[in-house]
Amino acid sequence: MSRQSKETGLQTEFDFTLPRGYIDNSGTLHRTGRMRLATAIDEIAPMRDPRVRANQAYLVIILLSRVITKLGSVEVIDTGVIENLFSADLAFLQDTYRSINELPEETSDEEANAEGEL
Repeated sequence: MSRQSKETGLQTEFDFTLPRGYIDNSGTLHRTGRMRLATAIDEIAPMRDPRVRANQAYLVIILLSRVITKLGSVEVIDTGVIENLFSADLAFLQDTYRSINELPEETSDEEANAEGEL
């Protein structure tokens, strides 16, 4: 079930199913989840984090921990959860993030044309 804003009709949350799944400390497998659209602060805030300054690859860990709103019955989705995903699931979530946050080409072309006319 994906969510849409009642006021704008814009879809803001997207359901996903991990290819492998996250196994928590008790051995429970979590495969279904939900990711919301990223905001500007979601992409800016991790740049201030010392872990990102020390290792740029850590950016994706923090970013995903901010935009994933549900993962099975996991109560808190933090960097520790994202760090312990299987690599196939991390790659899947990165692809999902890109697909929901990038504008479709026809939309960006239309916007570019509209901006050029101003």
